[in-house]
Amino acid sequence: MELRHFRYFVAVASELSFSRAAEKSLVAQPALGTQIADLEREIGTSLFFRNKRVVRLTAAGTVFLEEAQAILEAGEAAKLKALRASRGEFGELSIGFFAAPTM
Repeated sequence: MELRHFRYFVAVASELSFSRAAEKSLVAQPALGTQIADLEREIGTSLFFRNKRVVRLTAAGTVFLEEAQAILEAGEAAKLKALRASRGEFGELSIGFFAAPTM
């Protein structure tokens, strides 16, 4: 599984439409459908019930949606932490100061 699978899955689950999800994700609808089919094949179960008029989550899809959203949020958090670290916002800075002895 790749992050794009999670992004595409969440887009379809949010829109409950492959065409709107494809438009929102800036990907062709057939490619989006292929990615979702690959994801379902890898997981071993259907995540969506779909026919010509209806797209809805299966019970497995509902559970997977919660986990997929958490994974995407964790990925964004990791990205932000890496950016902050590259700007020096993470880490430790030690400053020492010694005063001259007074008599």
